Amino acid sequence: MTIMIWLVIMIVCLLIEAITVGLATIWFAAGALAAIIVCALGMGALGQWLVFFAVSMVLLIFTRPLAVKYINAKKVTTNYEDAIGRTVQITEQVDNIKGTGTAVLNGQEWTARSWQEDKVLEKDTLAKVLEVTGVRLIVAPVEQDAGE
Repeated sequence: MTIMIWLVIMIVCLLIEAITVGLATIWFAAGALAAIIVCALGMGALGQWLVFFAVSMVLLIFTRPLAVKYINAKKVTTNYEDAIGRTVQITEQVDNIKGTGTAVLNGQEWTARSWQEDKVLEKDTLAKVLEVTGVRLIVAPVEQDAGE
């Protein structure tokens, strides 16, 4: 009967993992599998729980960081992630109240809005991209040095 309980725990952990795909419960499913094995070998309930927690924690602590790194290595950077922090040239006056403004980034024209609602950025000035919201660049003026 104890094997059935561990099997249910393992299946529940695998189902949660399949739904979330967050590498959250796969380690506990492996711990439950280890508990099933030691249960089949005749170990008592306390030993099964100790094996379950030990295997789960060891896998969680030592293999999760490697798995996360491997999964994130395939992440493709998109153009909007690359835009944050970049300097752009304003090609049309940015005025949030009027709803106007464009800027050029990597040779492409984007809709631009000022980070500060009442701040107007004039045409041909430089601005820094603070964030990207939808297809809009949220920009702030680039402070010019006194010698420029």
